[in-house]
Amino acid sequence: MTAKSAEQQTRSEVLAKGALAVGSIYGAMAVGPFVRRALGAMGGSDVDILNFALTLEYLEAKFYAEAKTRAKPKGELKSLVNLLAEDEQQHVEALTATIKQLGGKPVAEPKFDFPYSGTAGFLRLAQTFEDTGVSAYNGAAPMLESKEVLAAAGGIVQVEARHAAAIRLQNGAESAPAAFDTPLDEKQVLKAVEPFLA
Repeated sequence: MTAKSAEQQTRSEVLAKGALAVGSIYGAMAVGPFVRRALGAMGGSDVDILNFALTLEYLEAKFYAEAKTRAKPKGELKSLVNLLAEDEQQHVEALTATIKQLGGKPVAEPKFDFPYSGTAGFLRLAQTFEDTGVSAYNGAAPMLESKEVLAAAGGIVQVEARHAAAIRLQNGAESAPAAFDTPLDEKQVLKAVEPFLA
């Protein structure tokens, strides 16, 4: 195996792990499309990685846009949900533009179904989602070849981390429970996903 093919395999593994982690949150209906996209990213180029990030951002943008009415947020939480929805839509637009600038084709937005009810259910799912999103960006970042693209992704993950902290505070949880973000290893991801696989 050449050094290049080993590097590409590592990128595909990172994408697959991120896909499975997200799938574990949303269940069997979401696992298939994420896994297919991740495993279909042959070579793991910057465009492939950005398209995977775009899929995650589509998911977040839809989640918060829908939560404006479905989660029935009030007061401070309502303002936060509006802010998060706006931020995530801007991330979608920025990633779409970057993929096009790199000569790639942005992936189409998939359909999502979010399994929660009420404000408390929304907040629990949002915390899991935000924590996983930060870990996914951190896991994919070392695989990016372009320093410019890496800098752009770094600008997004910092905001995602702030989102995670804000949601954690809404849940009465520690905003930064550890000094370092710990990525999920393969066993943890597979254990989380197995119950949802058909």
